[in-house]
Amino acid sequence: MIELETDRLILRQWKKSDYLAFAEMTADPLVMRFFPNVLSKNESDQLASKIESLINDNGWGFWAVELKETSTFIGFVGLHYQDQDIPNSPFIEIGWRLSSNFWGLGYAREAAQAALRFAFEELNETAVYAFTTTVNQPSRNVMTKIGMVDINQDFNHPKLPDDHELVRHCLYLITSEMWRNLTV
Repeated sequence: MIELETDRLILRQWKKSDYLAFAEMTADPLVMRFFPNVLSKNESDQLASKIESLINDNGWGFWAVELKETSTFIGFVGLHYQDQDIPNSPFIEIGWRLSSNFWGLGYAREAAQAALRFAFEELNETAVYAFTTTVNQPSRNVMTKIGMVDINQDFNHPKLPDDHELVRHCLYLITSEMWRNLTV
């Protein structure tokens, strides 16, 4: 099982003990404000189990993120094979969701940089994409900070009705060449 480490974080396979903290996180309206709805404990557990299974199958995925110093679970960051009906799919997506208690401390950026390094250096991907609702400025800021660019291919998310307030999404990209230029 692939585990990544940064100065302050460990990106690892999920543990059953993460599920409660994840359920609290996905029930938080602040964390979920750019998603269609908060999740029930059962919905959250199902999502965590699915993410855990994908990591078991692939060796990588949306890793659980824990603080090295305290072993506290703070959310997830990682990679996902995306094959929904959206522009340029299928592709490898990078994504994150952290507890609001840990926002503004650079953890999303730090963990995302480790995930990108893995995508480009270990998986030998040529490009990684990210997407979010167009109004999610905090995630868009992280995308920019990790070197991604908005490729101006906005789209309606296929799992949302066309009249939903979050339906319009933007697509960001970083290529392996862009990544190498950032890390030189």
